Amino acid sequence: MPRYFFNTRVGNDLIPDTEGEELRDPDHAWEVARTMIQELLQDRGNQPNLLTAWLEVTDEAGEVVLEFPFSEALIGPPDVPPTTH
Repeated sequence: MPRYFFNTRVGNDLIPDTEGEELRDPDHAWEVARTMIQELLQDRGNQPNLLTAWLEVTDEAGEVVLEFPFSEALIGPPDVPPTTH
């Protein structure tokens, strides 16, 4: 399985993920990135600069697979139907 690295970028600062995680594909990496951001915002949501941060997910070759802004993790994925309550 390919290994993906979830580097956090806040402004000009990059916090590298040196271990990475073996995942089945980029779609799975997107799901993991979203969950990671949501958990981080729950734990440290009182830091407003986090909403301007993003995860820069790279593959083993260092190529950027996706960039996931923290603010987008607060929005539900488009394929989830809204609740009818």
